[in-house]
Amino acid sequence: MEEVVSENVVPSSDELIKRAEELVPLIKSRASSAAQNRNLDDEVVEALAEAGMFELRRPHRYGGYETSARGLFDVLSTLSTGDGSTGWNTAVWAIGSWMAAAFPDHVQDEVFATRATRICVVLSPTAVATETDGGLRVNGRWRFMSGARHSHWQVIITMAPAPDGGQWPVAALVPMSELKVEDDWYASGFAGTGSVTTIAEDLFVPQERTLPMPAILQGRYATELNADSPVFRTPMIPTGASGFIGVAVGMGRAAMDEFLQRLPGRKITFTDYDDQSAAPVTHFQVAEAALKLDEAEFHAHRMVGALDDKGVAGEPWTLQERMHNRGMLGRLVQLVGESVNTLANASGGSSIYTSVPIQRIQRDVQAFTLHGLMHPNTNFELYGRGICGLEPNTMYI
Repeated sequence: MEEVVSENVVPSSDELIKRAEELVPLIKSRASSAAQNRNLDDEVVEALAEAGMFELRRPHRYGGYETSARGLFDVLSTLSTGDGSTGWNTAVWAIGSWMAAAFPDHVQDEVFATRATRICVVLSPTAVATETDGGLRVNGRWRFMSGARHSHWQVIITMAPAPDGGQWPVAALVPMSELKVEDDWYASGFAGTGSVTTIAEDLFVPQERTLPMPAILQGRYATELNADSPVFRTPMIPTGASGFIGVAVGMGRAAMDEFLQRLPGRKITFTDYDDQSAAPVTHFQVAEAALKLDEAEFHAHRMVGALDDKGVAGEPWTLQERMHNRGMLGRLVQLVGESVNTLANASGGSSIYTSVPIQRIQRDVQAFTLHGLMHPNTNFELYGRGICGLEPNTMYI
């Protein structure tokens, strides 16, 4: 299959941020309807594609940008000020492209044959595969498949026979046309992500489109043409986190903006304060929320800085560095959650109306916090094990 080659100059990070900023009004205007419809608006997805938001982690040779970790963070945090669900799905598609770029190069030719290719992924190995002639036969289902209805491919994870006779998780690239979709996404947070369940029934996957998860997590990728790229030789979990933390910080910024926009002239009911902005309690609340958001961004910049620096230098990550990265991820998520909760609690009874965005932002942030890889306690435990000299109790580091 002929490769898709770009004739355009790769845009700078500043240009990509500008494009993202220009999309925010549209994204924000469709955020409520996306939550009600349990899926992103088609016009928003088309606008994201037109602005190149699906090229962020597409390889250069297919017209992609191979955006740095800092650039990815900046773009996704900007998009997420408009809507967390939109930012989340864009982050999912970015890590989906990155994972596809780890597969053999001729497989990438097929996956990236379409412009603005969108690849959804979830890491839970909730399927079972058996070996068959030329590949695997897969049966199973994957919940929380964000962006499935707007995706072309899915990275599925299935348990499959391992060389030692046991079982291990294997990633595989599958066209969405070969999977069934169960419309079961009725959620309190990230409602607009369309995170439905996808189902494989006696699905054949060619061997060339499979890659063991231990190999991916240990940085042993099958690609040759991407091997020297600073973006594609970084470890998977820190790489994925570099996008998702942008979503968290963007939602935190949005909460602060929404709170301050509603603040002028707001009374504090059943008190003598005719203007909430004059109340000392408000000063404490906004200061605490702002500083926690600042601290979250500090951790974010450390995380993406390490990725970019090590990617350019081609330096491997130590186990302690990976565990520390997970610790910073947990702290960032905790800080953003606390910041948004403080602002939501200070927003008064009228903020529960669905027309007031901060209630949706708070629910989206809660959904983010509950994600298995984002949950602060899970990350703190892992980092703490490292500090105490213990081995990690997960391969996802």
